[in-house]
Amino acid sequence: MMDEAQPSPDQTTPPKAGHAVIQDYLRRLDGSPGVYRMLNAANEVLYVGKARNLRARVSNYARPSGHSGRIARMIAETVSMMFLTTRTETEALLLEQNLIKQLKPRYNVLLRDDKSFPNIVIPTGHPFPMIRKHRGKRGEKGRYFGPFASAGAVNRTLNQLQRVFLLRTCADNVFSNRSRPCLLFQIKRCSGPCVGRISEADYSDLVDDATRFLEGKSTSVQADLAKAMTEAAEAMEYERAAALRDRIKALTAVQSVQGINPRGVSEADVVALHLEGGQACVQVFFIRGHQSWGNRDFYPKTPADADEPEILEAFLSQFYDGKEPPRLVLLSHPVANEDLVSDLLSERAGRKVEIAVPQRGEKAELVENAHRNARESLARRMAESTTQNRLLQGLADAFDLEAAPKRIEVYDNSHIQGAHAVGGMIVAGVDGFLKSQYRKFNIKGEAGAQGDDFGMMKEVLTRRFEKLLKEDPERKTDLWPDLLLIDGGAGQISAVAEIMAELGVDDVPFIGVAKGIDRDHGKEEFHRPGEAPFALRMNDPVLYFIQRLRDEAHRWAIGAHRAKRAKATTATPLDEVPGIGASRKRALLAHFGSAKAVSRAAVEDLMAVTGISESLAQQIHDFFHDKG
Repeated sequence: MMDEAQPSPDQTTPPKAGHAVIQDYLRRLDGSPGVYRMLNAANEVLYVGKARNLRARVSNYARPSGHSGRIARMIAETVSMMFLTTRTETEALLLEQNLIKQLKPRYNVLLRDDKSFPNIVIPTGHPFPMIRKHRGKRGEKGRYFGPFASAGAVNRTLNQLQRVFLLRTCADNVFSNRSRPCLLFQIKRCSGPCVGRISEADYSDLVDDATRFLEGKSTSVQADLAKAMTEAAEAMEYERAAALRDRIKALTAVQSVQGINPRGVSEADVVALHLEGGQACVQVFFIRGHQSWGNRDFYPKTPADADEPEILEAFLSQFYDGKEPPRLVLLSHPVANEDLVSDLLSERAGRKVEIAVPQRGEKAELVENAHRNARESLARRMAESTTQNRLLQGLADAFDLEAAPKRIEVYDNSHIQGAHAVGGMIVAGVDGFLKSQYRKFNIKGEAGAQGDDFGMMKEVLTRRFEKLLKEDPERKTDLWPDLLLIDGGAGQISAVAEIMAELGVDDVPFIGVAKGIDRDHGKEEFHRPGEAPFALRMNDPVLYFIQRLRDEAHRWAIGAHRAKRAKATTATPLDEVPGIGASRKRALLAHFGSAKAVSRAAVEDLMAVTGISESLAQQIHDFFHDKG
């Protein structure tokens, strides 16, 4: 791969723009595959594109006419280009999508939601393996099943699996320290392996049955259970037969609530796009083991005149970055460069990935269902967006802002008499709450220990805006807020005014939201620097909107505080031992039962714990003896 970053051809004269500058680059380009970037006068990347033949692709932009409105505007703003050649077009597609996610050019289709999806994992290496939810990198050895559309879908499936297969869900350290069955055993959600209520061989059979079910072989599982129930009844083992009967009933109930269970599709992602009014919604349904494992909707940022094939190409390339593609991807529309996208997904999966646009049969019905959901989701979002825009404009009118804010940041603190102090920031805008941009601030200064709310707010805002000023001093990104809402009254506003003046940020308006005399919803008072407090009428929609914003900030800050407090309550002296991470800490506590027992253990006893070498055992022993 060769990088050819090229400035504008002629630096001695004012920079050319548009078709002329692009025409100059053509003389130095060949037919190699690669990626090109188009930049404006401020050196911002306008667009990232790929090409099988760079010269042929760029020559299209050199034509003075025949372009869509979006492309014409992009060409007119272009003053320079950068090129990066690759060995293959597949490499170019991969590099293009990486650059798009990194640079976020405004003329590209951009997938903004990039969260990982949860899976179910049954780890190996334990005689009685647990079954649990997993999100993120598949670093642990075991059988993985997924992806599921949401944590809720995983939790529902795990709950169903507990009823049918009785696998344990407790952590290994809990399992090894139990002396009597837990409540799950009593309500027939676990087979009680922790206290020997089931043999290793029988538990292994349960694991095999659960695995077959998750692979879509539920019919054979049900047949095996029915056969075992008949054999138990014939042998007059009526208690065992009744238990098997209950499991068959539970399995039947699970199958009846699985939703769409396609008989002819064992593994696929169904991807449907609906485009309307310049906005796009993509619905993805996950089919695994002939079962629907839920769906998610996405709203990629799309240029005004982008069409379905272009949007789907960008979506698929970005969506499967870091996610393993299934064997089959069913689409509602053809995708641009289908062979190239298929090659890219196959390379990421390490096997063949087929892309299809079905026209009839069960697969077409799956796509139509996904497309209907995309259409309805986009309609709801557009209606919500209209309401949100009205609320934002109402907010601007109520507080005399120059324009409706596109980004609102709301701040709140949470602590108990200064202990475990945390600051919280939530973000809201035209698309509602932007939860991926929420932030937590562990209070580090003296203000936290002293319970000084004003000092805490100063620390939070100082850290927030110092980072903004460092990373984006010219305010080229959309990370700068148009309005700050502060939970508090005149004192908090004075503290905010002081710190903003010190930082030299004088063009971001801020408002304090106080609960008023009776501290009731509906009687809030609003504070601005140098002005008398005022209130909105009780039934004003803008007042309800502000209450929701403040309550969300309060919820976020309280959650952060509770998490910090919970972490502190579970802290042990082992946390201070060098070389002892979370997994070794769990192993030591599971083996000895308490940190105090670990501190008293001999080196030889410490070495008996999995993962503790002789040198580390000596280090642990020395740590506690030095402290004692």
